[in-house]
Amino acid sequence: MDLGISGRRAAVAAASGGLGLASARALAQAGARVAVCGRDPERLDAAVTGLRATGADVVGLRADVSHPDGARAFVAAASDALGGLDILVPNAGGPPAGGFDDMDVDAYRAALELNLLSTVAMCREAVPPMRSAGWGRVVAITSISVRQPIEGLILSNTARAGVTGFLKTLALEVAADGVTVNTVQPGLHATDRLVSLHGGDTSRAARSVPAGVVGRPEDFGAVVAFLCSDQARFVTGASVPVDGGAHRGLQ
Repeated sequence: MDLGISGRRAAVAAASGGLGLASARALAQAGARVAVCGRDPERLDAAVTGLRATGADVVGLRADVSHPDGARAFVAAASDALGGLDILVPNAGGPPAGGFDDMDVDAYRAALELNLLSTVAMCREAVPPMRSAGWGRVVAITSISVRQPIEGLILSNTARAGVTGFLKTLALEVAADGVTVNTVQPGLHATDRLVSLHGGDTSRAARSVPAGVVGRPEDFGAVVAFLCSDQARFVTGASVPVDGGAHRGLQ
């Protein structure tokens, strides 16, 4: 299926591994030119080398998107490298685990910088030129915890709910300008981190998933790429769970 984004310019944050890398790969396979970033130069170089081996037109940028200044700088650098941006995929790692009794107020501030304010900063840099051009896609990677809070992850649950509210509001404000804004909410996927946590055997994690397996990163990336497509022009303000049925609520 031709997604209609060949030659489009995409910035994918925190894409040296995991679901960010899978999203970058899916966009590249659809013909987009992609800028990816990471903090670890070795992991970033390995990701770029792997993408280029598939024929991807990709540039790697060392950046730390865990705070607003670094997030804004990544988008600016990606725009410079690609000659502008049509697609933005905000993404970042998660804050430390813990519950209410474990976290003081400063921990919440850091979590909000990581998972909320960094996304706001990326959008502030990327969205105005998209509006001027009359075409743009923002697809943020959040978490299924926005719908169903995960025990022991109070910081992530709080910050990712905030970014979902921000992006839903942004979607309403820019819809008439040809810019769509959506979020994708992953459940358990076979990323390097999940595999390492389970000693290479994800069967135990899969028992909590109605589909009976953990997700493949490439399937998640395909959903991100579709939401960036021309065919998805009428999908905006949506929060799409990609979790094998793990979220059991009606909404």
